[in-house]
Amino acid sequence: MAAKVGMVSLGCSKNRVDSEVLLGILRDNGYEIVPDPEEADIVFVNTCGFIESAKEESIDAIFEMAEYKKTGKLKKLFVTGCLSQRYPDELLQEIPEVDGFMGVSDYARTMEMLKKAEEGEKPVFTSDGERFLSTDRVLTTPPYTAYIKTSDGCDNKCTYCAIPLIRGAYRSRPYDDIISECRQLVKNGVKELIFIAQDTSRYGNDFPEKTLLLPKLLKEASEIEGVEWVRVLYCYPDTVTDELLETIRDNPKICPYLDLPLQHIDDTLLKRMNRRGTSAHIKSILEKVRSYGIFVRTTMIVGFPGETDEQFETLLDFVREFRFDRLGAFTFSPEEGTPAAEFEDQVDEDVKQKRLDQLMLLQQEISLESNKERIGKTVKVLVEDFEDGYYIGRSPLEAPDIDGVIKIDTDLELAAGDFVTVRITDCDAYDLMGVIEN
Repeated sequence: MAAKVGMVSLGCSKNRVDSEVLLGILRDNGYEIVPDPEEADIVFVNTCGFIESAKEESIDAIFEMAEYKKTGKLKKLFVTGCLSQRYPDELLQEIPEVDGFMGVSDYARTMEMLKKAEEGEKPVFTSDGERFLSTDRVLTTPPYTAYIKTSDGCDNKCTYCAIPLIRGAYRSRPYDDIISECRQLVKNGVKELIFIAQDTSRYGNDFPEKTLLLPKLLKEASEIEGVEWVRVLYCYPDTVTDELLETIRDNPKICPYLDLPLQHIDDTLLKRMNRRGTSAHIKSILEKVRSYGIFVRTTMIVGFPGETDEQFETLLDFVREFRFDRLGAFTFSPEEGTPAAEFEDQVDEDVKQKRLDQLMLLQQEISLESNKERIGKTVKVLVEDFEDGYYIGRSPLEAPDIDGVIKIDTDLELAAGDFVTVRITDCDAYDLMGVIEN
């Protein structure tokens, strides 16, 4: 009988793709994948190590899974991903319940790790190995949506960010491999392709030709028969080109939605963060994006070392002025090994939290007004669920997991994965309501 394997995948969608690759390797080697870790003989916890709260969540999940060694069927527990890559020695010492550790570039050694653990060793694999494996993944998303990684690592070296320490230098994935995976995913029933990376808009710039290939990639993916939507997340301001914006605008299957994490708008802080570009450049890019009719999502950091009340007010004024369609924010977390963690002028935690609350209350008002402007409009909606008497779905302007949803009031029988035309009738600050438009 095949051993049963469970997976707990934490952190970002890029980590999710790694988990799906790992599950694909295990399935192809005869293991049975089970959704409930309590039923598993082997459990993998794929961890996040980006900020303090994510690290705490990962540690809690490891200890929670370790309990199944006492109460369940669990025989082996493995920890993979960012936390393993960053703190292998500390984890090995502090959590003896774990049978092996694997970082972000060693998934090709999965079977070797299992074998060594069976022989009584506690393997620790954290080399800078192969990033892109051509494995048929086990999707953990609904069957109609899939994330596709275009690159790994990052060269931006923002002073607050540990990603380059964890995932290393920026490396684009071979173009043909991406398109080949997209075709296979669509053949398997995927209708929405979502391109992700630390910096998607830079894709291809490290190839010999030094060409930004994201526009070409989006266009070719949108032409695959069976694709309904193509979406891109995590772009960077200085590589958002006219060609990219025109490609998004001119292709009906490419969602008119740009995820553009900005972090701040004050020039002094942008420089301290080691962000490329100035506030003037950011504003010019945003105006251009809006002129193309593209929705904008961004992320901001509050409480970065040295952020004054005046600089925070500058950020609030900017958000009031631009009125982002979507905005997420988090408080600065001093990450070990990053320059910003050593800056002397750290902001008090209470001040950080108050600023975060103030920013998100402002965005709540803006989001409500933005949603009200959509009342009466008709949109194409992907049905995902049924909850409390309503079907739940998303339009091209809502990315999964991070944005609001559209609640559909209908007596029709719908199924997850269906596309329907919906007229928006009402809203709150984050979600919309609608009815089927015949």
